[in-house]
Amino acid sequence: MIRIYLSDTAYENDIYPLVKAFYPEEDIKVSEITDKNMDVCAGTGNDSASTIRISIECGSAGIFITDGTGKRHESAIDVPNPEKDRQAHKNAIKRGLYGMLSSLTSKELPWGILTGIRPVKLVYEMLEKGAGEEAIFDKMAEEYLCSREKTETSIQIARRELEILTEMDYKNGYSLYIGIPFCPSTCLYCSFTSYSIEKHGDLVEDYLNALEKELRYGSTCFPDKKLSTVYLGGGTPTTLSARQLDRLLGLIKDLYDFTHVREFCVEAGRPDSITREKLEVIKSHGVNRISVNPQSMQQRTLDLIGRRHTVEQINDAFRMARDLGFDNINMDIIIGLLGETPSDVRDTLEKIRPLDPESLTVHTLAIKRAARLNIEKDQYRGLRAQNTAEMLRITREYACKNGYLPYYLYRQKNMEDNLENIGYARHGREGLYNILIMEEKQTILAMGAGAMSKFVFHDMNKIERVENVKALKDYIGRIDEMINRKKEFLLNNPGL
Repeated sequence: MIRIYLSDTAYENDIYPLVKAFYPEEDIKVSEITDKNMDVCAGTGNDSASTIRISIECGSAGIFITDGTGKRHESAIDVPNPEKDRQAHKNAIKRGLYGMLSSLTSKELPWGILTGIRPVKLVYEMLEKGAGEEAIFDKMAEEYLCSREKTETSIQIARRELEILTEMDYKNGYSLYIGIPFCPSTCLYCSFTSYSIEKHGDLVEDYLNALEKELRYGSTCFPDKKLSTVYLGGGTPTTLSARQLDRLLGLIKDLYDFTHVREFCVEAGRPDSITREKLEVIKSHGVNRISVNPQSMQQRTLDLIGRRHTVEQINDAFRMARDLGFDNINMDIIIGLLGETPSDVRDTLEKIRPLDPESLTVHTLAIKRAARLNIEKDQYRGLRAQNTAEMLRITREYACKNGYLPYYLYRQKNMEDNLENIGYARHGREGLYNILIMEEKQTILAMGAGAMSKFVFHDMNKIERVENVKALKDYIGRIDEMINRKKEFLLNNPGL
């Protein structure tokens, strides 16, 4: 257990993930400094647990760390005035803490003090303002302690995104996300809003009825904006029957103007949910991008994480999609899965090679609090993956050798080895929705349980969010409230 004591808990979201990145296996508790705990966090008490105390004032910060042996480490740093530049103020504190933790652990983090999910956005904005590459390298190293390798990847991705988005009238458009929160089963690592079809199948029709109501309202929201991309995610949309998919996709095409839609994507996902009939329905409605997601091509891993499908089913689903004419197929894999080694990842990639998907998305395992893998973590302690950083290097090498270029990147909390998720694609096969949502360049109107709409105010450099409830029954029972949340927001922001 590591106890963090802060003079102001408003800094928790900055400090906690940085400490967690250095100590991923430790439980961490954050509290406010009080007179009662002052002696403990100063390291003068008898508490054997490690403690970190950060006392923040206007122009300075004191950092005191007591390690597991009881030894005390101190640092005092000057920090900018938060009223003039709050971000620079926070970064200075994080750099001070990073230096101490790096020294204590003999460890460096590839992304430095960056703990947010959109590191490329920083580089993108610098390129937009005309910054040169060396200036970007210097800024990322000095301000964020980011490694040259990660900055180089960020520049490559940001340049590609700029090229793609320059061709789109994204400011006068919007994208549509539709969430289908059902799966054949719940994977061990999953914390998304998803429900097993075996247990909740009786609610699918009620869910679709509620979703239809929200979609009908959504089609009235932006009469003067062009629809750019449509994305069906989840969950696993192909958990729906062919009839249900036909109903939903047909409704979307009837309600929304597809004149300017450049990408219509369905996250087919689980191979055990894919049938020829469903793919024929998807194809008939003009879907031009799908995903078939193995996560791993190691059967023992699939069995362990609860995927309930075989490697052969992955191959069969992919080839079926090819036979039906799908020419833009993505495949997802996850590195850092339980018990896997770099050799397993290399073998997975070699098994994907003959399928030759147009894009490959590499996720680094991130274990969220709600995932069974976290709740039941004691059962799996001996199955940690070996050398996730090497796995990421292998995927990067594979992508380069097989004609894929990185085009989007994002990070999550609690990722193995503090790494990232990265999407690779052949030229012209990039997932446009992925770019738009990651760089937050366009309004995303989101429908369904757990969906979050993001409204982008370009002139004000501001983003507002409107969330739907996550629970399936709540969404069904409160659909009018979900619609009214959006309606009220749009009424209050008529110039959006």
